[in-house]
Amino acid sequence: MELSHEDTLRLHVLLAHAKAVRIDEGAPCVYGLTETGEVRVDLHPTGNPDIYLRLVREMLSTQVLGSPRGYPVYLRRWTRMGQMQTARLEPLLMLGEPEAVTAVACSPALTPELAEKVWWSLPTSEIARYLLMNPRISQSGMGRTLALHLLEHLPFEQVPHTIIETVRLMLQPGLLSPEERRTLWEKGRRKNAYHVGFLQALPDELPHLLPPHPALETFLSRLEPRMAEGNPYAAQLHRLLSSPGQAYLKAVERVLQKPADQDVVVALLEAVRDYCAPVNPEGLYPSDPGLLLKQARSGLSQEGEPQALGTLREELPEGEAMIEAMLVLAQAGEPLVRPIFAKTTAIGTLMRRKIEPVAMPLLEAIGTLTA
Repeated sequence: MELSHEDTLRLHVLLAHAKAVRIDEGAPCVYGLTETGEVRVDLHPTGNPDIYLRLVREMLSTQVLGSPRGYPVYLRRWTRMGQMQTARLEPLLMLGEPEAVTAVACSPALTPELAEKVWWSLPTSEIARYLLMNPRISQSGMGRTLALHLLEHLPFEQVPHTIIETVRLMLQPGLLSPEERRTLWEKGRRKNAYHVGFLQALPDELPHLLPPHPALETFLSRLEPRMAEGNPYAAQLHRLLSSPGQAYLKAVERVLQKPADQDVVVALLEAVRDYCAPVNPEGLYPSDPGLLLKQARSGLSQEGEPQALGTLREELPEGEAMIEAMLVLAQAGEPLVRPIFAKTTAIGTLMRRKIEPVAMPLLEAIGTLTA
């Protein structure tokens, strides 16, 4: 089978003027993005449509890359890791191959101008996420367009990991209005994976605030001087007891009580890990939940209690339980559930039962720190 003479001629003309190409297999037709707008070339298959479309791609590849083999789609994982930084990116958008477009979207060398061509070539939620992972794109004029696309299509996402990542990317500065953020937060009451995205992206700016812990007023006069000295333990305790901190802890509590699957659990624990990182400078993250309290009492240090922590304990003897709870939370992380998840693929109620040894001490710590 060969391409019809008419199709061959029109495709050559299209390639001479187009900056990007996409193929509509259903029509079938080929679209080209030119300086003056979008151009359509209808195809006239002379036999099996699938074979004909393969010939079209071979023709495009021969003209653009000098070889009919096209883009090596077997490099799927490699391109998604952003390994296309040294290659010329523009020709890949002329192949009509979705995997080639994805490779360009994942490239660290992507520019806002090229990103617009990528989005025209393949306007999917997956591509929107890849583009928003690039700060140059998320901070450009395209950022809000991509975020609104994800916001519109988010209700159709079913995989919790994808939901968390999508929400996190949409919550980058300047992409959504405060009202849009509040609406998104409310949806998380029915699907708590949304809230994990908020905990990762906006831990101190959650749309739903709570009053500060009553103890903060009592502790404040002693915390502020230590915070001024740069004491990280005083700063973190103040952060937890403040209004945003109380909202953060309550959100963590809600998700931890009923996570949907293992991805939600891991993402939540990693969010708490990052939030509490200032008071776990040695990075002590146990895989045995039985060590949480023991390590908290040792100050999360293998070389004796840090001086700044000792100073805070002397200043706030009545806050010892809260300080200890803070240090328990600071040990949250994926290692806590690694031994459990290595032995099971359980989700839902069964999974929640299996992670109780991890969840219970963390929930108790949250209870100590919340009003």
